[in-house]
Amino acid sequence: MVLISQDGPPIGSTPDDITPENKPTNKLTPQMEPTYSPSPYDPTPETTTSPGSIPDELTSQMTFEIIQTYPHDPQAFTQGLVIYEGYFYESTGLYGQSSLRKVEINTGRVLQQSDLSSEYFGEGLTIWEDSLIQLTWRENTGFVYNLDDFSPIEQFSYPNEGWGLTHDGTHLIQSDGTATLSFLDPKTYQMTETITVTDQDSEIDQLNELEYIRGEVYANIWQTDDIVRINPQTGAVLGWIDLTGILPEDSMTINTDVLNGIAYDPESNRLFVTGKNWPNVFEIRLVPQP
Repeated sequence: MVLISQDGPPIGSTPDDITPENKPTNKLTPQMEPTYSPSPYDPTPETTTSPGSIPDELTSQMTFEIIQTYPHDPQAFTQGLVIYEGYFYESTGLYGQSSLRKVEINTGRVLQQSDLSSEYFGEGLTIWEDSLIQLTWRENTGFVYNLDDFSPIEQFSYPNEGWGLTHDGTHLIQSDGTATLSFLDPKTYQMTETITVTDQDSEIDQLNELEYIRGEVYANIWQTDDIVRINPQTGAVLGWIDLTGILPEDSMTINTDVLNGIAYDPESNRLFVTGKNWPNVFEIRLVPQP
């Protein structure tokens, strides 16, 4: 079985722009040791005293404070991000560069990596029981891996594009770049229902990376600095989180792409965000918009 990773095309491109003729050529071979050497971790950043990332009460318009900044591989085209037992698990995209990774949070060091075959564009990622489940973009194929050693377990098919992936403890929840969220049976991977995401009767499309947080679905909106909070029963938008300016301009390069990647640790109430080819992951606190 061949494996790869997650979310939509690069900024400024369309699906038809990504072809075998222009796909990236710096493909890693399976199990190649990553060449990225992260910058040293600063153990004395500025911090605040308020507990946790997400307050008990949220308004409809939230923004952020940075609690902590961590290094991130600037060549990782992040499509999915989860946190489990003190480590990030990350799905990266682009044809010829897609991978599944285990990453040390404080240093950004890639501890474990499995690369997808060049015909797959890696997308959303979630952890279900003892497995990692990774989507692909237009290949209609999902891959299931052993959580411990990334060994392949099985693969499955789905009819739509694969963008983001999370779960609510009962169903897998998938986005496809439209305003639709699909619910899948985690044993059969069959679609059981769909909902349409709306804000005051307007459909909200371009739903990308997903994270299930405190009974809500948080979704990156592709090509924006927004995260939207969604009621998973009705599809109604509960609120918006504006992350404009979170990545400083002096940290951007020609390869810096859009905000994408949400990870939440419910035990410690810590929320992390990053983007495609970003040099940092940010631990943030949500605060009301002024």
